[in-house]
Amino acid sequence: MNDTYVTLIGNVASEVRSATTVAGVPMARFRLAVSPRRFDRETGQWSAREPSFYSVVAWRRLAEHTLSSVEKGDPVVIAGRLSVRDWLRDEKWHTSVEVEAVSLGHDLSRGTSRFTRATRRESDADHIPGPSDGSGSPEPRAA
Repeated sequence: MNDTYVTLIGNVASEVRSATTVAGVPMARFRLAVSPRRFDRETGQWSAREPSFYSVVAWRRLAEHTLSSVEKGDPVVIAGRLSVRDWLRDEKWHTSVEVEAVSLGHDLSRGTSRFTRATRRESDADHIPGPSDGSGSPEPRAA
């Protein structure tokens, strides 16, 4: 199966929420606001366009690091797999856009950050990051 990978640059628009799956897999989730800006040559000024909002989910160690490093309002850069879902409710179509983060960090073009290397646990050495072992996203439970 082919995946669509994207890179998003924006601001964390919600509190980062944590959950743990029934299998004990940590997850972090938040909303990301991406507000494109355009330079208007006639006025010589930048203008902001309507923001787009994305749900971002991180699993395992990336989830743990996100919970301890990212706060609402932070400028971030995210790379991950894009998923778009449409559904019908009350005779109206809705769309959700989610990015499963593969990499996530602060946007250093807008500030500074201090990196602390995490030590690798034995259980991480045998498992590739992702929501599951090919069977789709595990069901989260509130932490």
